[in-house]
Amino acid sequence: MAEEAFTINIDFDSEEAFYMQVRNQIITQIACGRLTKGDSLPSVRQLASDIGINMHTVNKAYSLLRQEGYLKIDRRSGARVEVEYRKGSDDKEISNDLALLVARARCKGISAETLHRLIDEEYEKVK
Repeated sequence: MAEEAFTINIDFDSEEAFYMQVRNQIITQIACGRLTKGDSLPSVRQLASDIGINMHTVNKAYSLLRQEGYLKIDRRSGARVEVEYRKGSDDKEISNDLALLVARARCKGISAETLHRLIDEEYEKVK
């Protein structure tokens, strides 16, 4: 992994939890190809120090990413990118996320066409 390719930026003014910001940015970097299979992530201590948050917060993000099938964590070699597609459970999770997104869009009066366009635009960004 090229050091300059991996960056996490915490928005300290955001209402989103810090561990979720870390999680979401790592997922996005995997999707965009800035992190690829086998890449090592910084240690929990190192990343916490680099971005100015508590190491338990980074540990929570890494643990969640492991549970969700994005990372493998080994005590000796640390955290590595290892995306695992779990047919069925991952499909259900994505479906649930989309159901909430669709519900939010409908509540706000966003048309299906606009929602499709927005999804297509976001999908293209992570190629």
